[in-house]
Parts: sequence; structure tokens; C-alpha cells
Amino acid sequence: MKKKIKVGILFGGKSAEHEVSLQSAKNVFDAIDREKYSPMLIGIDKSGRWLLNDESQFLLDADDPKRIRLNGSSDSVALIPESGGVIANLSALKNDQPVGMRSIDVIFPILHGPFGEDGTVQGLLKLANLPFVGSGVLGSAVGMDKDVMKRLLRDAGLPIGTFLTCSSHEAVPAFEGVTELLGLPLFVKPANMGSSVGVSKVHDAEEYARALQEAFAYDRKIILEEYIKGRELECAVLGNEDPVASVPGEVISSHEFYSYDAKYIDEKGATVEIPAKIPEDTAKAIQELAIKTFRVLSGEGLARVDFFLKPGDCADRIIINEINTLPGFTKISMYPKLWEASGISYTELIDRLIELAFQRFETEKRLKTTYNR
Repeated sequence: MKKKIKVGILFGGKSAEHEVSLQSAKNVFDAIDREKYSPMLIGIDKSGRWLLNDESQFLLDADDPKRIRLNGSSDSVALIPESGGVIANLSALKNDQPVGMRSIDVIFPILHGPFGEDGTVQGLLKLANLPFVGSGVLGSAVGMDKDVMKRLLRDAGLPIGTFLTCSSHEAVPAFEGVTELLGLPLFVKPANMGSSVGVSKVHDAEEYARALQEAFAYDRKIILEEYIKGRELECAVLGNEDPVASVPGEVISSHEFYSYDAKYIDEKGATVEIPAKIPEDTAKAIQELAIKTFRVLSGEGLARVDFFLKPGDCADRIIINEINTLPGFTKISMYPKLWEASGISYTELIDRLIELAFQRFETEKRLKTTYNR
């Protein structure tokens, strides 16, 4: 019998998007091909502690908000650099005992937001010499930071909306000056956050002051963006050097904008159209822009690229909003649904992503690490 590949599903994280990660992790754990893979759940609690449990302790009632438990009898774990994928019980390391050691062949990180999607964990996994799904350190970092992301897209000549950046140590831009450039309404967002956490739509000076306070609660850097009136479209990308794009889909929010509540709390907060009801040439243009965005931002493995589609036939009708290098991965999340509509099932998608992780790892292994003149 062929040996099963040991996959570490890394989830949770020290982020405001912790709960979203739990939902994604359970879905991947349930759907992964057990004939080919042996999954192991590795949780990171909100304090940043890595925990390893028996599988049965993670799978609780789907309606229980604590459906994946990260406390109780868990053991803290560590990745041992250059160990060939060994993780260890920290108490075993302290006592110099070999118990608790387990090997892993590849990591599937399902972490959203800072301390997981921003290159921090990716750097750790590279130091541990472990293959992992998704973008590397650079792609993850620039994909998480909306300010850097938009600067790179702008310099590459790709279409984006007008924006300003503000750091917590700088003077706050005056409302009058901001609205002169961006108009009203406008959006205020933490630069390094996803799932619409800390995002506000601003209509007046009073809302502007509250929005700044809200955004700075989640990040030291925030961005101010013009409001772009148009349809919200999303396109999934899959691959390394030769990525492909899914059919585009449309998100239709019943809220004022596609907020956290609309995404995860309100069951009727949004509907999706997959494929989006748009002309074929528009769909093709979005797919091409999604792949260009992925390449400009050093994407690898997977990403979801979000767009605005302005009404009419203007030259700048398609505007790139942002890239998400570790998009939500529940069965009802846009990324897997877009690929399902494009002919790749949820289980097959997991398999392809793991294969891409191994391909990149083998390619990087062939690079020289010594210099001989």
C-alpha cells in the first residue's frame, strides 16, 4: 500500500479573522482525500500558542461556536527547523524525551489576516524546510498590506482606485482635504486586515472620525479609498509559474457594502452569481487581469482577486480592488465555489494545491546554496 502523505492543517491564529479560519479548517479536514492523505490538525490560539490535539477533539458540533477546540488537554507544539518536517510536543523537548514527535510532509495553512496570511508563518515554514500551500513570504506580505499592494499594481500600470495612506504616528488627514481628492462617500480600512474587519463607509465628518478610530484599532497603518460605484466581481487563480483563472463570480450584498456581517453573520447578507452574468469579453478581461495581478504581486498556489465593474462602456470599466492570498476555504466560500463552477471539485482543489506546494518546494531545493567561483 502506498504511504499516505501527512498533511498538517494549520489554522486559527492571532488575528481578528480567527473564527473564519476555524470554519475553513473544518471543511478542509472533512473533505481531504483520506485515501491519499493523512491530515493532522494544528491549531494556533488567539494568544499565538501552537497546539496539537487528537483529531476527535477538534470536530465538535457544527453549530457550536467552539466547534474546533484549542484548549483543554492540548499540548503546545514546535516546528523543528531543518528536521524534515518534525513537530514536537514542547513538554517532551523540555524533558529531553522523544515522545510526542510526529512528522509532517506538507503544511496546508488556513490562516486569515495578520500572523498567518502576511508572510510571518510562511517564513517560519521555510526555516523549518517544509513544503506549504500558498504564496511565499513576499507574495503573502504584499498581498496582505493593501497600501503596498496598490502601489505595486499602480506601478505595473494596472487599474486601481484612488487611495491615500495614513500611519498612526502621522497627523490625520483633514476631512476636507481627503474628500476633495476622494469624494464622498469614501472607505476607511486597516491596511493589514481582511474579511472587512475594521472597514467603514464614510458619508460625513462625524463618520470619518469614528472610522479612523475603528481602523486604527486593528492596524498602525490605514488606507482611505474612493467609493467606486459598480458591481463586485471575484475571480480565483490557481497555479505557480503558469497560473489559470476561474470563471468570474458576482457578490450581490443586501447591506450598504460587503461587510463582515454581510459575509459571515447575516444569512441573507449577500447572494452570489457564479458565473457572473457579464459579457464573454468582459469575463475574459477579468480573468486576464486576475492573472496579471497574481504575477505582479508574486502570488503562488492560490489567490482570489476582487474587482469592481463600473456601469457603461468606459475605458477603465474594470477596477482591481485587492488580492486575497489565503481566501476563505469553507465549501460555501467564493474561492472553492468559483473553481467548482469551473470544473474542479472541492476535494480535487485541495489535492491540486498540495501538489503545487510540492512542485515549488522541489524547484527551490534545486537552487544552489553555496558559491564556488
